[in-house]
Amino acid sequence: MTTIANRYDFALIFEVTNGNPNGDPDAGNLPRLDPETNKGLVTDVSLKRKIRNYVDLARHGQDGYHIYVEEGAILNEKHRQAYKALHPDDAKLDKAPKLNPRDDAEAHDLKAFMCANFFDVRTFGAVMSTGINCGQVKGPVQMSFATSVEPIMPLEISITRMAATNEAEKKQKAEGDDSSDRTDNRTMGRKHIVPYGLYVAHGFISAKFAAQTGFSEADLELLFEALATMFEHDRSAARGEMASRKLIVFRHDNPLGNAPAHTLFERVRIGRAIDGEFRAIDDRGIGNAPPARKFSDYRIEIDRDNLPAGIEIIEKL
Repeated sequence: MTTIANRYDFALIFEVTNGNPNGDPDAGNLPRLDPETNKGLVTDVSLKRKIRNYVDLARHGQDGYHIYVEEGAILNEKHRQAYKALHPDDAKLDKAPKLNPRDDAEAHDLKAFMCANFFDVRTFGAVMSTGINCGQVKGPVQMSFATSVEPIMPLEISITRMAATNEAEKKQKAEGDDSSDRTDNRTMGRKHIVPYGLYVAHGFISAKFAAQTGFSEADLELLFEALATMFEHDRSAARGEMASRKLIVFRHDNPLGNAPAHTLFERVRIGRAIDGEFRAIDDRGIGNAPPARKFSDYRIEIDRDNLPAGIEIIEKL
């Protein structure tokens, strides 16, 4: 397949309603946020996980679309597959605890095997030097943390249950004991949610690194498909309702690019729709405006005037 010949930058705008888009294990699974601005954060790792999951659903079992980083996977065994593909008659490879390429040519072939077979390796890259060494790959697709447009207000919701966990608790409930212990026994846990948040993540796609991993035009379209629909297949009680709302792609007409990415992203302005007018948002939100609770509370504007030569704006959503 033909590798991509153009650089791309993209902005993904997505929302969460009554859910936790990315819990922080160091803060009791509270939604991640910037403590200085109280804006919500979603890590690049979280977004890449959703892309991997979508690709696995959409292309499961197809050659070239296996997933390297997946739940329960033993990465060294995937590295071993590369060695066995290069040396199918070498029985020693089955049990060797450590393997290293014999020369530069074999190192190149091992990385080529991993890129050709695993979508996420040729897309995001990977460090594959854990015992059974397949080297390191720099991926053409990189993503930033997503940041909410306005400060978020995380809520902690207690969850209770009606069922008993043992006979003593069942008897206690039957006798109508209203003590605090009974209440504690019925408390199943707590959920952390964001009532509403609109987030923006930036992505960068290098044609030069794509040429090294084999990231193709078909891979690019699959990536955009995943970004647009990945939340539809990532439903859970914890995450509430999440949806991709806008995917704005800046296509450069050459591999190195025609403009700095930050100047292109500045052309995407997100403000509040108040009384039918666009109101800009600063780091503290918007004055006395009521809190946003739906996507239509916002307005997104794209400045298409005086685009740098060689730049095309494509809206995938």
